Amino acid sequence: MFENITKQSISDTVFDQLTAKILDGDIDAGEALPSERQLCELLGVNRGAVREALKRLQQAGLVEVRHGGATTVLDYLDNGGLELLPQLMITPEGKMRLEVARSIVGMRQSMAPDIAKACASKRKEKHLQQLQSLLAQMQNTNNTDELQTLAFAYWRELVAGSGNIAFRLAFNSMQKAYDKIWSLLANVLEPELRDIANLEKLTQAIAEQNPEDAHHFATQYLLNGTNAMNAVLNAYGQSEIK
Repeated sequence: MFENITKQSISDTVFDQLTAKILDGDIDAGEALPSERQLCELLGVNRGAVREALKRLQQAGLVEVRHGGATTVLDYLDNGGLELLPQLMITPEGKMRLEVARSIVGMRQSMAPDIAKACASKRKEKHLQQLQSLLAQMQNTNNTDELQTLAFAYWRELVAGSGNIAFRLAFNSMQKAYDKIWSLLANVLEPELRDIANLEKLTQAIAEQNPEDAHHFATQYLLNGTNAMNAVLNAYGQSEIK
């Protein structure tokens, strides 16, 4: 059921393996994990690594740890947070979970225009200057990989300019999920990345402190990428069926 871990005291590896078992349904909600001693033996690590991993599982809403009792697996859909997205994105076999990927695409399309709207409403000069600088760099390159890096930096600055901590934490989780397929994203998102016209209008709306226009042009800018990603996910799903 568990795989031996060759290096000692690597709590991250213990955490990743236990998380994968829980998210994949190998250990059902309501089921008790093996004791600390048993986990040490099964995984080939010391108790410190196991305890640290269990603490992180508890913080992630994946288990309930009872002092002196069993550690019980929780339903992550009822107790987990956005920090689980990167682990949910890819299975241990390296396959993409389509329902998770589609959920992230949908959240991106819904949330990002609201981020732009909030940034325009607050309109702080330091964020505007940084957005204008990033836009200028995007206008001066034809390299898709560079455009991708600059675009993510642009949106990170928009998030910072929104002044909304919930947006920032959600963006961080989405970024980590994107990192899992970063090398594939540049080609998929190319129609969006090269839509500099809508990005220029978005930046201008923020400069003019026009939240409604910022929301509109952000929606338009993201639409090409959303359609492209959904098309790729549909094709991927068909290939998995075959």
